[in-house]
Amino acid sequence: MLLDGDAWAAKFRDFRTEAWRLETLPTYRVPDEEEEIREFLAGDRIDTRSYSSEYTDELRQLRAQGRRKGRVHIVTQPLSDYLRYEFMYYEAHALAGDEIRIMDVTDRPNPLDGVQDFWMFDRRDVVLMHYEPDGTQINREVYEGDPSRFVEYQRIALAASVPFEEYVKGVDA
Repeated sequence: MLLDGDAWAAKFRDFRTEAWRLETLPTYRVPDEEEEIREFLAGDRIDTRSYSSEYTDELRQLRAQGRRKGRVHIVTQPLSDYLRYEFMYYEAHALAGDEIRIMDVTDRPNPLDGVQDFWMFDRRDVVLMHYEPDGTQINREVYEGDPSRFVEYQRIALAASVPFEEYVKGVDA
């Protein structure tokens, strides 16, 4: 079953404890971000300490409710322009409570090679994220099988990654 609109929004509204994502691509083509990326590449930066948006407000609200969002992004260096841009927002999002981790596989095998992007809600509901090779989203699909392999992917990703804040200390993003 494909997922969008209200059904997709409900996944984020209705999870009980955790919404977690695996990100595997160096670039995501999101039409709403194109202008911001151009501005970033021209040198514009947000103040990550004072930045506020609907998303950061939501992260703070989730934390206050005892719920959390997290992700692991698999990367290689040099970082793509998109990742450099995204890392700027990751800093603001991490400060608001997003549990972001980075798995750098530049000089080591990727323990999740071939695993596609997905969201997992409360370690029981999985949504597969389908993308074109250039990072354009095709669709989202509810996974109907046993979620245990995705729970294992999460365990591997968390074990093989470091917190975003630690990762960026040694990276010229």
